[in-house]
Amino acid sequence: MRLTRFTDVALRVLMRLAVVENEDPPTTREVAATMEVPYSHAAKVVARLQHLGLVEARRGRGGGLTLTAGGRSASIGGLVRELEGPGDVVDCEGATPCPLRSACRLRGALRQAAEAFYATLDPITVAELVASPTGPLLIGISAGRPPGD
Repeated sequence: MRLTRFTDVALRVLMRLAVVENEDPPTTREVAATMEVPYSHAAKVVARLQHLGLVEARRGRGGGLTLTAGGRSASIGGLVRELEGPGDVVDCEGATPCPLRSACRLRGALRQAAEAFYATLDPITVAELVASPTGPLLIGISAGRPPGD
């Protein structure tokens, strides 16, 4: 299974925000630069995360992005399900429907595999993703220090 770029960026943004302590909340532009993603893409991700209640965004002086309590305890499996949206791993009904679709066992097996993937991620929270060694690395990257310093 492959995640969309949107979901990948969303998870990285959440991880970055999970390590913000004793510093001014970063802006979307700063998070985008730290995570090495285009600002426009990061802005769309932040808007969606804000809509989901995982991130709080404040404009102006003293503004920035903060992770909500719900964001910190969010299930990665639930979040990936939400961001990836409903749908099968393969599109059997697309522009050229698969001739096997009426009697295919592959679609069911792929659905089962996808659910096993999500179930593996379900117990993991955003806070757990930033435990050592990830958290200290994120803090170092955010402070402009090269990884490993």
